[in-house]
Amino acid sequence: MAAVRLHYSHNENLPHENPCAQCGKPIAAPEWFENGPRRTSYLWRCHACGYRFEAVAFFDSGEDAIAA
Repeated sequence: MAAVRLHYSHNENLPHENPCAQCGKPIAAPEWFENGPRRTSYLWRCHACGYRFEAVAFFDSGEDAIAA
């Protein structure tokens, strides 16, 4: 599976305004994401404090996210 640099339109179904895990400030969009079997990993970077963290969304067989 290859990592994907984000070049997407605003109407795509990507997470946005995720709060920073360190300082709580909203992050507009993930810096990077990678799709896998029944999951998508997102890398977030806070421009306010510089903290980086990963979140993972898991999908059931119907492809609806069940956690992130």
